Amino acid sequence: MKHAPDLLRIATAGSVDDGKSTLVGRLLFDTKSVLADQIDAVTKASVDRGMDTPDLSLLVDGLRAEREQGITIDVAYRYFATPARSFVLADTPGHVQYTRNTVSGASTAQLVILLVDARSGVVAQTRRHAAVMALLGVTRLVLAVNKIDLVDNPAEVFAAISAEFNEITASLGYTADQVQEIPVSALHGDNVAIRSENTPYYDGPTLIEHLETVPNEIDRAPVGLRFPVQYVIRPRTAEYPDYRGYAGQIAAGRVSVGDEIIVQPSGIRSTIAKIDTADGELRTAHTGRSVTLLLTDDVDISRGDIIASVADAPEPAQQFTATLCWLAEKALRPGARLLLKHGAKTTQVIISSLDALFDEQNLAVQDAPESVELNQIGRISLMTAEPIAADDYQVNRESGSFLIIDPQGGNTLGAGLIGDALAPLHLSEAAAV
Repeated sequence: MKHAPDLLRIATAGSVDDGKSTLVGRLLFDTKSVLADQIDAVTKASVDRGMDTPDLSLLVDGLRAEREQGITIDVAYRYFATPARSFVLADTPGHVQYTRNTVSGASTAQLVILLVDARSGVVAQTRRHAAVMALLGVTRLVLAVNKIDLVDNPAEVFAAISAEFNEITASLGYTADQVQEIPVSALHGDNVAIRSENTPYYDGPTLIEHLETVPNEIDRAPVGLRFPVQYVIRPRTAEYPDYRGYAGQIAAGRVSVGDEIIVQPSGIRSTIAKIDTADGELRTAHTGRSVTLLLTDDVDISRGDIIASVADAPEPAQQFTATLCWLAEKALRPGARLLLKHGAKTTQVIISSLDALFDEQNLAVQDAPESVELNQIGRISLMTAEPIAADDYQVNRESGSFLIIDPQGGNTLGAGLIGDALAPLHLSEAAAV
């Protein structure tokens, strides 16, 4: 009996014109994840443009506006598979003003492919993306040195770019076995799925080989049940007169019938009586499964509450230290009154202070900045109107992340991580500005 391949969540990031769309198209093409008529259409469009090689970026840049601008402007999720493993890929934009999309796409990734153009090498956006990946807790990086066929002395260029990138990632806390450098030509397929004869100086895996064999680290550390309640279900029908279920998706851990749980922030305890799903009842459910939990006691639970394991439940708090990526044109300043969304719960929040600003280009930190500007990352202190039961982001991504929302327009202003995500990085002190 064959076992289904496991699933690896990956993302791409890089600067404009590094060839991300072509690489993603190549991955889809080489894994036979596109239909024949799509290939025919791309081939015809490429010939019409005078190209002698199919422009595989057309497989993924589906929006006319994107193609006209020559950029990818949103996060697009692609699905492909090999006999060894299945993949979900978040293709993120390259422009600096779309850093928020990169944060969104990489927030659930277990591995990120960072592209650089071999002719340009490591640039400011490369440093920014590597720093964002470290803060988000992405444990595996691939440096794809693309367009390696377009440079003189490719072996020297690849070695120099790899050395510079390794210096950056080491300062961000990555070990050598967490980073893989691969020279590729996405246009011609060199070292993507097939080992290239054009890179005799490289004896490592192809990109596909690496993606198939890299350890699939789903959880950074074992953590008990984290279940944000999204809906309280009370059908009030003759068939189910006393039904009271709590629906949502398991953010971490597992849950089984008979488990003792605690509801936060109230601290009420109960026991799991039943686990319902659209496909019937379960005895046990794991991370990522959407379920409805029924308890043995009739307790007061509302949307936004957290059902957690008793052994390691997060303690409710109203004052936090957090690391924030600011995504709005208007700068963040101390004293701002905004909304914080954690799981299914939204509450008012005050930014008590701005404690530090991260300089991702120089891997340094500046204390007590006056503001946090668009695309900057800072450590802040905040106070919420209602208690929040949150883990440190280093413990669990889902229960340790939040959004900052504009109370007037409802748009997202920032993406935050509970705790000091800057602490594990090897940073120096930046000069005050």
